[in-house]
Amino acid sequence: MQLRIVLVAAVVGALALPSVAAARFYARVGPGTTITLKRADGSLVTHLSAGTKRITVRDRAQNHNFHLKGPGVDRRTRIAFVGTRRWTVTLSAGTYTYICDVHPSTMRRSFSVG
Repeated sequence: MQLRIVLVAAVVGALALPSVAAARFYARVGPGTTITLKRADGSLVTHLSAGTKRITVRDRAQNHNFHLKGPGVDRRTRIAFVGTRRWTVTLSAGTYTYICDVHPSTMRRSFSVG
């Protein structure tokens, strides 16, 4: 009986602990020449702290892609791909750029990490 009580207490205690989750962000490319990376509140990302981030990428155009590159990160969707991808990335201090590989001079933004 005591073992059962201890196990129940341990499970309840573990469930009560706050989970450590990666920060979440939302990327979008297309339609048109839209390319953004935003926080959950809708604000555009210009600076982030270093660490693990979860990015939901919504690629809405067959003629564009979302390509994130910077220190230790080089992730992209395929140009013909339309749909959603979820990435977990670890950002280090430095500058990160996200572009459309087809239109790198017009569809490009960057943010700093540090």
